[in-house]
Amino acid sequence: MLIGKVEEGREESHLKHKHQDRSRALKVTPQPPLSTSPIPSPPKAKPLLEDVSRQTEEILNAILPPREWAENGQLWVQQVSSNPCTRIDVVHLQEQLDLKLQQRQARETGICPVRRELYSQCFDELIRQVTINCAERGLLLLRVRDEIRMTISAYQTLYESSVAFGMRKALQAEEGKADMEKKIADLEVEKKELERQVNEQKAKCEGIEKRENERRQVDDKKHAEEIQFLKRTNQQLKVRLLLLSSQMNHLLALLVL
Repeated sequence: MLIGKVEEGREESHLKHKHQDRSRALKVTPQPPLSTSPIPSPPKAKPLLEDVSRQTEEILNAILPPREWAENGQLWVQQVSSNPCTRIDVVHLQEQLDLKLQQRQARETGICPVRRELYSQCFDELIRQVTINCAERGLLLLRVRDEIRMTISAYQTLYESSVAFGMRKALQAEEGKADMEKKIADLEVEKKELERQVNEQKAKCEGIEKRENERRQVDDKKHAEEIQFLKRTNQQLKVRLLLLSSQMNHLLALLVL
């Protein structure tokens, strides 16, 4: 335990009741003659305080079970103290809590197992102190403590499952990443091959266009020359036709004469 009073073994306590005599004025009355019979003893009070103390110890042992260990061949038992606490004990408890938090370097924020352990032990000590004064209140605080622990355990299980799920997803992502990287590399190779084919086809297309332009220029030049030749031939034929026509007219005129 972090902070808390423990004792080894149990010591029986003997309670002594002190009675104070109170005097008051009484009326004097004649006393009857004394009887020689024995005077009966007063009834003994039931040990209610011892029963309450024993019940409190049983509740404390149920809340905080005794520690047992073997040392040098002997079995040792350490039980929670049932001595009531004072205000000084509570102040000392707070000081010890702050000291332990500092010594064990517990984090002030976030999830910290050390801080949780120390505060859990401090809460157990508070339950012990409350149980000594009021067992019912201590049992109610015990239910609150168990409910808090159950809730924390549920959140811890949920956190662990979410972490495991995240790790599985991360591993799957890593495996998928390797496959995607391989696929990307293959696509890069295919892309380069397609770019090479595109460049090759572009070069072929440019070569074909160049050859076609050259052939078209040659054909245009040839056609232009043929047209010019035909035009000259046509002009020459026209001239010859006119010449022949004039000669025929001249011959016809001579024949008429």
